[in-house]
This record gives sequence, C-alpha cells and structure tokens, in this order.
Amino acid sequence: MSELYPMLMVPVFDERVWGTRDLAPIYSRVVGKEPIGEVWLTADGSKVANGPLSGVTLAELSKRFRRKLVGSVAPDDDRFPLLIKFLFPKEKLSVQVHPDDESARALGLPNGKTECWYVARSVAGAKIGLGLKPGATREQFAKAIEDKNAEDLMNWIDVKTGEMIYVAGGTVHTIAPGSILIETQQNSDTTFRLYDYGRPRELHIEKGMQAMRERTGAGKVAPRSVDGHQVLIESPNFVVEKYTLDGVAKFRSEAAGASAQVLVVLNGSGVVEAEGAQPVSFNRGDAVIIPACMPEYTLRAQWSIEFLRMRLPTTHVPQPETTLIEKGS
Repeated sequence: MSELYPMLMVPVFDERVWGTRDLAPIYSRVVGKEPIGEVWLTADGSKVANGPLSGVTLAELSKRFRRKLVGSVAPDDDRFPLLIKFLFPKEKLSVQVHPDDESARALGLPNGKTECWYVARSVAGAKIGLGLKPGATREQFAKAIEDKNAEDLMNWIDVKTGEMIYVAGGTVHTIAPGSILIETQQNSDTTFRLYDYGRPRELHIEKGMQAMRERTGAGKVAPRSVDGHQVLIESPNFVVEKYTLDGVAKFRSEAAGASAQVLVVLNGSGVVEAEGAQPVSFNRGDAVIIPACMPEYTLRAQWSIEFLRMRLPTTHVPQPETTLIEKGS
C-alpha cells in the first residue's frame, strides 16, 4: 500500500442549539442527547477511518505529508485547505458574518471564510437570509441589531433541492429550518454572531460589523454541464462538481499534484480504487480524501452513486456569477 492513499474520514458530530437529533436521510443513527447542527467531514481534528493511517488526524497528516497531501496550489503547505460539513438546521442559525481574507488578515488570522452551500434536501418554504435587503445600509442594520429586529433587514430567499449558494466572506447571513446543506469553505471557523434571537450566547457585534460588507457577490449560482457531470460552482477558493454514476469511471487530477480532492456521497454507495492501495467503500454521508500526489483513481458504483467532488481551482478563477432573488420577486 502507498504511504498516502484514498482516506475515508470519520465524521465529527457537532452539537448546536439550532440543530436536530434526526439526521435522516443522510445518517441513520441518532447521536448523543443534544441536537446536532453540523457534521464535520474534513476538519483539522477529523480522523482517518481506514488503512495504516487510521486514527491520525487531518491536521497531523497535513503537517507530515504537506504538499503531497494538500497540493501545490493550497495556500498553506501544512494545513488542509477545505473544510466540508453537513448542516442540519431545525431552528434559525444566528445572524452572522465571516471575515473575508482582507478582514481576517487585519485580525491576525491566516485567511477568511468564504463558503458555499449545496442544498442536499429541502422542503417547501425553506429559506436562507443572504445579505441585506436592497437599499439597507450598515447604519440601519446596526440600529436593527440594537432594536432586536435584525432579521427584518435580511434578504430572505427560497432554496430548493439541488441549488448552489455562494456566500462570499463579509456577507451577513443566516439559515432557516427546512433544508440540509453541504458546506464547502475555506478552512476557518471564524464566525461573528451579530444577532441570536435572545439565545444566551456570546455576540461579536464590534468585530462583526467591521467584517461586514454592505454588498458582496453572494447569491445563487447556476450549474453548467461539462463532460456528463455538473460544475456547481467555480470560485477562487473552491470548485464543487456533482456526478451521478451507475458503473465505473476513472478520474484524473486536473493538474498533477495541484490539489487534494474530497468526494462526498449524496446517495448510494461506491468503492474508490487506486494503484497500490486497498479499495475503500463509502456510503451516503461519507467523505473520502484523495491526496494531491495521486494522479488518478477509479470509482466503482454499487449499484449507483451520486456524489460531490470538491477541490481547489488549479488556474486563476474569477468570482462566480450569482443571482440574488429577493423574497416575493
């Protein structure tokens, strides 16, 4: 077996006050006594589930293997660049903001937190709050926070299964119940809560207002079809593609050694095979990391599989084109 190989990751179930104990249909088991809001797949503390590296964390692997794992285009040679997670909102998340790269560096952080959400499941009426209503200003929003009605100035939009939403750093946002989301983001856990509906959690209004941008490039992204699969989003920080497979397919790196890849199963199951490595099976809700040093691998569906592939862009990519649809439009 090669020193590095396709690695099945152990999901980390993260308790949140806005979460749920019913993680169906992604996960069949109920975890713990408290509601689960997020399931982290590629966090620094995520551990490998298969092979000789079983039990080793992603942070340890990144420092040990560096560019062999993360790839030549990763911003840091010793840190995995993408944090991927499932979100299970049963109640509204806080109204919050993440810094962009510029704001993060001003705070002494390595990078900001631009993210995107793929809507894996939704029910009628599912919504997100993305940015401020047209015409709303920073000053009006600050007053709305003080008056405890900040959500009234949010730009609420409907979301449906299969949609992709881009959340640029600096975008004020929140998520209402009714959807299950797969989040792909820069590897950062920096969140500034601006408003939390009276829940007894710490707010970060001063830092959040500094990080907030009145207008960003956030919005829905239209997919495009390429060679039998969908490119859901291309951005400077990540590329997310969707595949449906009922047989066998071979995958090659976009550029040799450039980026690690992460495969996340939406439906079905499959087996990842690579030269010199033991096959690894994965099912709905699982994530497999393909190290950057692996030039190619094969995915064999059992009997069919629908999955996302996340990676870094290997060439310069502009900000994605987005559409922001206001409630009632």
